[in-house]
Amino acid sequence: MLVRILGAAAGGGLPQWNCRCANCDAARAGSPHVRPRTQSSVAVSADGRAWFLLNVSPDIRQQVLAFPPLGPPDGAMRGTGIIGCVLTDAELDHTAGLLLLREGGGYGLMSTPLVRRWLTRHLSLDTVLPGRPWTELPLDRPLDLPRPDGIPSGLRLRAFEVDRHMPRFIAEEPGAAVGSVVGLRIEDTRTGGTLVYVPCLARVNDRLRAETREAGAILVDGTFWSEDEPVRIGIGSRTASQMGHLPVSGPHGSLAWLSSLPIRHRVYVHINNTNPMLNDHGPERAQVQACGASVGADGDTFEL
Repeated sequence: MLVRILGAAAGGGLPQWNCRCANCDAARAGSPHVRPRTQSSVAVSADGRAWFLLNVSPDIRQQVLAFPPLGPPDGAMRGTGIIGCVLTDAELDHTAGLLLLREGGGYGLMSTPLVRRWLTRHLSLDTVLPGRPWTELPLDRPLDLPRPDGIPSGLRLRAFEVDRHMPRFIAEEPGAAVGSVVGLRIEDTRTGGTLVYVPCLARVNDRLRAETREAGAILVDGTFWSEDEPVRIGIGSRTASQMGHLPVSGPHGSLAWLSSLPIRHRVYVHINNTNPMLNDHGPERAQVQACGASVGADGDTFEL
């Protein structure tokens, strides 16, 4: 399985258009230590020709242009290497790019029933993307990722719940939001290589620990470095946890957990523009690397 990080930043990207934090200023100035990043999305493929997108960010056009296998094939007037899109939640930074893929045909969508309902009821995606095949993504049950032509894709997927956090554009709804935020475990049926993708993570639970056993790679939520980062910097009134994101640092942060995993590729994605680990020469980056993890960047590619 080939894995390509199309975008590694959280909503707004780096630099964010309306932000003057230290990272955004450095990226605008062309600093070699703080590289620009587009918003979070990943592409996976078993053969390097047919690709599934894991979330579709608002920067998808730029990401496709930067990665030719997703564009039109050689000798074709039009076309795309994208054969499917799998959504882990209904957040705008993970779904708004679908509007930019409206011209392309032949690819389907996959999400939990709740995410589909939110996107069709509140954002009317069903009217913007009429006739698009939409497959229900069940929880805790493996299924082969489907190709439009019926040929096996070579990838098997299992979704598992990681949180019940609602996007801000959703009005409060009664009942538990089952299926609102999921992680994905994707296995190459030929090589056995396994990727765990968790771009939004509020806590490490037993299910996540089980899903990462024997995985070859994990791409995990790295939104904020510290619990109080949003409040301390002045970009919001809620802490990292209140926004549904487990901070990287601290005794109960994600880095302490990642450092204990015997996984070759331990990579942070969905990184907010304010996170100091985005600075290649900062102490926070050194701490991440010392624990055997890495900070994802657009264009990072590996094989499982």
